[in-house]
Amino acid sequence: MSKRFFLTILLMVAIVTAACGGGGSAPTRGDVIVYVAVPLSGFQANGGQTILGGVRLAAAEINNDGGLLGYRVVVRPLDDESDSDVAVSRTDEIRQAIDAGDRVLAVIGHLNSGQTLAAMEVYQDLPLVVIAATASEQSLTERNYDNFFRVNANDSVQASVSADFLVDQLQAKSVAVLYNNTEYGRGLAASLADDLRARGATIALQAEVEEGQSIYTDEVTQIKEVAPDAIFYAGYEIEAPYLRATLVESGVDAPMLASDGAFLAATIDESNGAAEGMYVNAFAPSPRNAADDQWVEAYQAVEYRNPDTYSVNGYVALQVLAEAVRKADSFERAAVADSLRNNSFDTLLSSLRFEPDGDLVNPQIWVYQVVDNEFQQVAN
Repeated sequence: MSKRFFLTILLMVAIVTAACGGGGSAPTRGDVIVYVAVPLSGFQANGGQTILGGVRLAAAEINNDGGLLGYRVVVRPLDDESDSDVAVSRTDEIRQAIDAGDRVLAVIGHLNSGQTLAAMEVYQDLPLVVIAATASEQSLTERNYDNFFRVNANDSVQASVSADFLVDQLQAKSVAVLYNNTEYGRGLAASLADDLRARGATIALQAEVEEGQSIYTDEVTQIKEVAPDAIFYAGYEIEAPYLRATLVESGVDAPMLASDGAFLAATIDESNGAAEGMYVNAFAPSPRNAADDQWVEAYQAVEYRNPDTYSVNGYVALQVLAEAVRKADSFERAAVADSLRNNSFDTLLSSLRFEPDGDLVNPQIWVYQVVDNEFQQVAN
């Protein structure tokens, strides 16, 4: 057995042991709870699992290093089923835990903006902070929540980057903009249309589709009629591959850029081989671009699966939260929120800082292209 292999095995064993609460260096002061509120069942379960997996790995590493202020970080999954009513109902579990005396530090989530917006009406009155890993609807940081932060760019940033890419890189003078009927899809599409017009491009078509729609015959017919230079889709991986497949099968060869919601393996896997060449935005680089082999191996040891695109976001969300707690030397909501606003945080991605409203200073969007059935980074 090589020395490198032996050390890797020791690392994985240590992380798994710590994640289960054991090990000689286990924290001893008690538990601190972090809820991860994401879809874990239904059509977006894989997206939610990618965030949860990243949080679990970060928690395992923290616990293996003695915990957070001496407390063991316990990750509690909370399934919102990609439904805003369900998301609100699930907050009862958090409230009950607080009332029972559990030390609840934070919620990481939700995957989607709609569920985040709905649940924040409850979270704003609870003694915890919220760190979104992927929720991007712009108004989330315009509602004066003093306990909301996000480690991803908002939709105004994504719209601006997308407009630049479509006009400057793809040389598009006319763009068909399609979007799903969610707060996220509608808001992003509206911002993008404004940014495209400001850059001198025309909107050849604006069309709304259903969340989870899989048949696009009518929409593709409309696209063929207006013959745009490029196509933008604001929605999720549960729609994008089917739209892409219908476009390719219908002979539409205009380049397609999809929003961050489609940056998951399902966009490639469910496209019937048609994803090749399409572009997709991302709120973080893919794990293989952001992390080394050791990080991937550690993730596999905790999750028993490979990391997917937003595993990085979940991991970074807990990295930032934990460091804010250490710098505040407190679990109290106000102290942690102040720490988040007043410090910078070294993460797997880069050093991150927050604006007073909870948005990132200098947020980034990455652009990927599907090449040989894999996402390859082309811009950031």
